[in-house]
Order: sequence, then structure tokens, then C-alpha cells
Amino acid sequence: MMIVGGNIDGYTRVMTTAIALETSKGDLALSVALGIVLMSIILGLNVVAHGVRCWAARRYG
Repeated sequence: MMIVGGNIDGYTRVMTTAIALETSKGDLALSVALGIVLMSIILGLNVVAHGVRCWAARRYG
């Protein structure tokens, strides 16, 4: 199991740590895939935040 923003010791790993660990082990394909997933999550959150901000500006602006 992997989560984005915190560790449960022995069960989960922060994605940035997992990317660094997989890169150091030489598994570049997995580290790139994890990086793409992380960037997709970040992009999705930014799109949602922008949408909420535009909606609020139209509704309450």
C-alpha cells in the first residue's frame, strides 16, 4: 500500500521516498511510473482548485 502524504511504519511509504528508493535500486521504469502518478495527482488537484476558485468568483464575486 502506498499513500501520498505520510508513512505508517512497515506498511506504507511516501511516494517521493518510493521514487528515490526505486531509482537507487535501479528500477527506473517503476520510479518514472510513480513520478507520472504523482504529477497526475498534483495536476488533478490544481485543476480542481482552479475550478473551485473560478466557480466561487462567479458565484460570490
